[in-house]
Amino acid sequence: MRICIPTIDNRERLSEICNHFGSAPYFIIYDSQANTYETVNNSDSEHEHGTCRPTLNISAMNVDTVICKGLGRRAIQKLNEAGIRVCKTDLSHVKEIVYNLAETELEEIDASDACTGHGCH
Repeated sequence: MRICIPTIDNRERLSEICNHFGSAPYFIIYDSQANTYETVNNSDSEHEHGTCRPTLNISAMNVDTVICKGLGRRAIQKLNEAGIRVCKTDLSHVKEIVYNLAETELEEIDASDACTGHGCH
């Protein structure tokens, strides 16, 4: 499984998870089969609410799942349209998600669970 986790810094497994998907400066891509990390810069992190294009940065990365604290309705829809499922977490660091991945059932979310603005967390 290839997982995309939005982060505020670029420290791979030590990275801190960003509160809002579209505003994250980085996306850490974790490949659970290869146990590898890859960093993708979010060139669209500065935007008005509802105008980010998350699939532009990660769709080519062959990601299966996005795990984040929150994101908007349109982002969820666009990710789902690209075949990427979206799951919610309350964890703070990438290493916590990776460590708990095998033992934790991921909570998949849909448009009804979306944030209503960048300040929702």
